[in-house]
Amino acid sequence: MPHLTDVYLLEGHESMMRQLAERPEDVPMVFAERFNTGDVEAVAEVYESGAVFVPEPGSPLTGQEAHAANGQFLHLGLPITVRPRHVYTTGDIALLIVDWLIDGTDRDGRPVRIEGTATDVARRGQDGRWRYAIDNPFGVQPGIGGQP
Repeated sequence: MPHLTDVYLLEGHESMMRQLAERPEDVPMVFAERFNTGDVEAVAEVYESGAVFVPEPGSPLTGQEAHAANGQFLHLGLPITVRPRHVYTTGDIALLIVDWLIDGTDRDGRPVRIEGTATDVARRGQDGRWRYAIDNPFGVQPGIGGQP
């Protein structure tokens, strides 16, 4: 059975990729669309320079480390679904609370189910587009051994 990313790319839909978000509430949908293409560089564009990505509770990463960690989720070859729950905006900053799910069978035939409620921060850039400044997909979930 093909993965969503395989079908999406095979059908040539990558040229129809959504532009970066003009409103903070659209950032999760832009992220999901780009994630579901499997294109690591397209996903990276949804983050501002110097953004923080927290791939597991208590482990914030920036730069190339953040990019690589995000790529590990993409390389599962499974689609992500996102459901924004709350968006709170003041000026050029927004707090996004987003439920998300990656569910299916990976490329090696193993079942995968990863889900969480993200607490993310987006910022409007000088170009008027919104990007992640902080992407914390597991929100307030305790770290390993109950560490925050």
